[in-house]
Amino acid sequence: MWGFEDGKHDVVEVLKRCSVQAIDQFKALTIQRFNVISISDLPAINASLNLISTIFISMGWYFIRHGAWRRHMTCMITAVISSACFLVGYITYHVHVGEKSSGYTGWIAAIYFPILASHVLLAFVTLPLVILTLIQVFRRRWDRHKRIARWTIPVWLYVSITGVFVYLMLYKWFPPNLALGH
Repeated sequence: MWGFEDGKHDVVEVLKRCSVQAIDQFKALTIQRFNVISISDLPAINASLNLISTIFISMGWYFIRHGAWRRHMTCMITAVISSACFLVGYITYHVHVGEKSSGYTGWIAAIYFPILASHVLLAFVTLPLVILTLIQVFRRRWDRHKRIARWTIPVWLYVSITGVFVYLMLYKWFPPNLALGH
């Protein structure tokens, strides 16, 4: 299907396997509660969507650097869809629940808050960059697309990766009740 039978694309194979595992995790979450997703499930789903975006952005970047523009296009469309689904889930969650306070102090706060701040600031930049990059594709202005994408890809990757990291810190590694010693 992907054309990796020659064994030269080990990194891509690993990324593909990771994306399949992330999708399986997403499916497992939706099967819980009789195929009804609860608001409390959205942070995990959103983190999974960020991970899927990260994987497909990385694969798309790999493919375009190796001249495989059709594979690049498929990966980038998947990344855009995953990111759009994330955005819907993120807004839905925060409309219903509001912001979650970490309550972090000390060394955890010293790690968490700079990552969160850079993540939030760059997230505001990412959406316009992705849209601007896509507009160049629709207009078939490949030189402009390439120029803008050189900024879009690293920013988008950073936001996707740090989104997963923020989720892991807030919900898995240091949940606020544990971080505060309650």
